Amino acid sequence: MRLLAYITLILFFNKGICQEKSFSEQDVSVTNWIDGTLLTPNNVQTPPLAIIIAGSGPTDRNGNQNFLKNNALKKLSERLAHKGIATFRYDKRIVKQIRQGRVDKTIMFDDFVKDAKDVLRYFKEKNAYSKVYLIGHSQGSLVGMLAAKDSADGFISLAGAGQNIGDVIVDQVTTMAPQLGEEAKKVVVQLKQGNTITDYPSTLASVFNTDLQPFMINWMQYNPTEIIKHLNIPILLINGTKDLQVSQVEAKLLKDANENAELKIIENMNHILFEIKGDDLENSKSYNETFRPLSSELITSIVEFIKT
Repeated sequence: MRLLAYITLILFFNKGICQEKSFSEQDVSVTNWIDGTLLTPNNVQTPPLAIIIAGSGPTDRNGNQNFLKNNALKKLSERLAHKGIATFRYDKRIVKQIRQGRVDKTIMFDDFVKDAKDVLRYFKEKNAYSKVYLIGHSQGSLVGMLAAKDSADGFISLAGAGQNIGDVIVDQVTTMAPQLGEEAKKVVVQLKQGNTITDYPSTLASVFNTDLQPFMINWMQYNPTEIIKHLNIPILLINGTKDLQVSQVEAKLLKDANENAELKIIENMNHILFEIKGDDLENSKSYNETFRPLSSELITSIVEFIKT
């Protein structure tokens, strides 16, 4: 009986030790539209801070959408905090709008850039961090590039496009449905010129919805290679070989545009930063699987970049 009680006591204390966090957690509202979570490493006086910017769509601070839950950005935030790096991740403004039931249909890509700049300014003015970095995932990569200029101490692109988003769309449509590639190209040409268009195949309606076109026109004003060319801060570019959405070529385009940037291609890492050993089916399913760990090489690469 005593032995059983002793074992139970040991297991209890071991469980408590394992669950003890090495960081504190705090919800922070930066503006009326931007709410997020700040993780601060314990026993670190002035840690570096990494601000994590989510990708396209109504993506929340954890990297999730309504019917897509993987917690990728939450995992990234916590893994970095365990390594002594403070992190702030935030809901995109459209997430709060959806929750409040009043979505602004005039929202523009520049609004996301403004939000990132506001977040960066908020934490820089705290003077509580040795350095402040921006980490932009997917669409957030371009947002981060634009927000980082003259303010951030460093920038990390995760699965960020090197081409104009219009050209990325044409490539993706052509890959999935070659017969629609030329039609997509015609639409993109018009959008790049600032013109809305209704003459396109119904099968492309989800891509070129007329309500979305003003947003797309605004987004297409920016060429990532031109933006990164003038970014004079430490830069780390990361892509994975199992990324179904953004190929390694995109990261290499960014690297070619800024020779001082570091390029890291991670074997078997997919678009949402998980390590995938299997086929495309496993890869696709992982977008809605929270049990998967992030690529350990990803964490090592980011930590080394920030701490050195």
